[in-house]
Amino acid sequence: VQLVESGGGLVQPGGSLTLSCAASGVTFSTYVMNSMSWYRQTPGKERELVAAISSAGGGTLYADSVKGRFTISRDNTKRTAYLQMNSLKPEDTAVYYCRARYTAYDSWGPGTQVTVSS
Repeated sequence: VQLVESGGGLVQPGGSLTLSCAASGVTFSTYVMNSMSWYRQTPGKERELVAAISSAGGGTLYADSVKGRFTISRDNTKRTAYLQMNSLKPEDTAVYYCRARYTAYDSWGPGTQVTVSS
């Protein structure tokens, strides 16, 4: 499974961005079985979980630092996961990675940079 993130960029504090994570090399019937998650990492720090969504899409979880501001979703027909980010803060600046996990694989995308700055 190959993952590619997009949608990152420079945004002012208080602004919004939507990240996308497109999967390829996987069938629809397999993709719907994997969980999707978003992580982020800044230089010198460990990669941290930001949000995750279950295979069925009914269960989500968020890091305390983004609750109420970020929303994770997925469109299985497009094999794409999303991270809607609102009310962005400078501390949200990081490289954001998506991850797809299933019994047969554990795949990461190359990441997309998000910079929150005035």
